[in-house]
Amino acid sequence: MSGWSNGTYNESYTSFLLVGFPGMQEARALLVLPFLSLYLVILFANALVIHTVASQRSLHQPMYLLIALLLAVNICAATTVLPAMLFSFSTRFNRVSLPRCLGQMFCIYFFIVFDCNILLVMALDRYVAICYPLRYPEIVTGQLLAGLVGLAATRSTCIVTPVVVLASRVRFCRSDVIPHFACEHMALMKLSCGDISLNKTVGLAVRIFNRVLDMLLLGASYSRIIHAAFKISSGGARSKALNTCGSHLLVIFTVYSSTMSSSIVYRVARTASQDVHNLLSAFYLLLPCLVNPIIYGARTKEIRQHLETLFQRTQQQVSTEKPQSLPSHGELPG
Repeated sequence: MSGWSNGTYNESYTSFLLVGFPGMQEARALLVLPFLSLYLVILFANALVIHTVASQRSLHQPMYLLIALLLAVNICAATTVLPAMLFSFSTRFNRVSLPRCLGQMFCIYFFIVFDCNILLVMALDRYVAICYPLRYPEIVTGQLLAGLVGLAATRSTCIVTPVVVLASRVRFCRSDVIPHFACEHMALMKLSCGDISLNKTVGLAVRIFNRVLDMLLLGASYSRIIHAAFKISSGGARSKALNTCGSHLLVIFTVYSSTMSSSIVYRVARTASQDVHNLLSAFYLLLPCLVNPIIYGARTKEIRQHLETLFQRTQQQVSTEKPQSLPSHGELPG
């Protein structure tokens, strides 16, 4: 869209070129294999744990269902970015319309925030399970769980929508080239030619408020949980409770440390190349998707036992399906 205003020519681009890693334009095809391998590993690892939870009736409990939901969100977050990036790397077709760009931006941030909100629901679930074990079945019902997940999705939408709506009202006239592999908010805002102080303020305020509030709630919940766990008289029950909390805390540390480190480096290391910033963006987007299923699959006893049983059955089926070895000459019929 273009027009004249006050004697100057104003143009706002409605489509953009995503160049991925600008410093590796001649070697874009070499990036396909590592990112494709990473995507396949993310799909397999998350889907394996989700399948284990879904197929085992003994795991149809709130904690395991929330773990499966968290890993499903991981798959959605990776799928929002990686397939389009791989397609652009392999075909060099990387032009995206503004509505599609804003849609991708919304999905990226929605799944990041939704991921954090599910962690809050998991903290509440563990708080009730450990602090009020006798009342847990009557408090944490399927209806309550569905309501909490719906509330988490609504909160995620309310947090992300203002940022995307404000971005849709900006005029983009500096360039139609986004030096990024996805429609990241600040990468798109760098192409604006008007006043974006409101966008920056809202984006930063939302991020700080959301992160600080989440960390306060998580810190308060897990401090109470750990305090209550140490009061459990049974050594086995105490160890199980602490091990479960340890898994959740590892996931929380992975999610929040990756997002915060990316934000800090983005603002501090301004002299770093664009490829370095893009690599950090990929790091904070994809690291939780890769690490979360490993943490829950390896550290959650019930899930680990079912995974071990599944692998043993698979090995037995493979061994029984191997072709019988050919008979030796001495065994050949006369």
